[in-house]
Amino acid sequence: MKTKNVVLVALAALLVPSLVISQNTRFSDPDTVVNNEFWGNLYAQGGTSFFCGTPFERKGFVLTEGYVYPLAEVRNALGCGTSSQCDDDDRYRQIASDLHNMVPVRSRIEMSRRNAIYEELGDTSSPDECGIRESAQFFEPPQRVKGDIARTVAYMVDTYDLPWAGASRVFKSWNQIDPPDDRELVRHRQVADIQGNENPFVLDPGRIENL
Repeated sequence: MKTKNVVLVALAALLVPSLVISQNTRFSDPDTVVNNEFWGNLYAQGGTSFFCGTPFERKGFVLTEGYVYPLAEVRNALGCGTSSQCDDDDRYRQIASDLHNMVPVRSRIEMSRRNAIYEELGDTSSPDECGIRESAQFFEPPQRVKGDIARTVAYMVDTYDLPWAGASRVFKSWNQIDPPDDRELVRHRQVADIQGNENPFVLDPGRIENL
């Protein structure tokens, strides 16, 4: 029996690295990550806003860090309370520090979508200048980033055992119609180099069908 237990412990030890490397284990201070790693490293030379594709050289007051999988949904899933209360929850702090889930967004857009549910709205709502459609609590992103969102949400669902931020069929459809392009792949590699883990759904989009 003792030998069997030793073998089981050894097998568990071998499995730990593969589990650890699949999620953000490097960062757990959201404010520091936003300031030092997101704006100070990932977008230190500028970039383009996520939903509108507008070039920028520096953050400025019109941009903010947006969370593809809304932090409000993370708080609901963890049941840790309000934003300030969840700041004392180690698991929330780790999830809120994950760079794979952060994108540069116009402040106005982030304010309107942070509590919204992703949905395919079609002709029920007219797109704005960025190609965004909104209706009540629902939010449909521009075509060019639908796949990016699907693969990020799938990563958050799979990595942190969170519920879908909308209907799973919607994300699986978006994943198919908008496969990873060079822009998404370059950003993914940059985040992986900084944070130390990858989003497997960017490298193998077909994995989303198994969720």
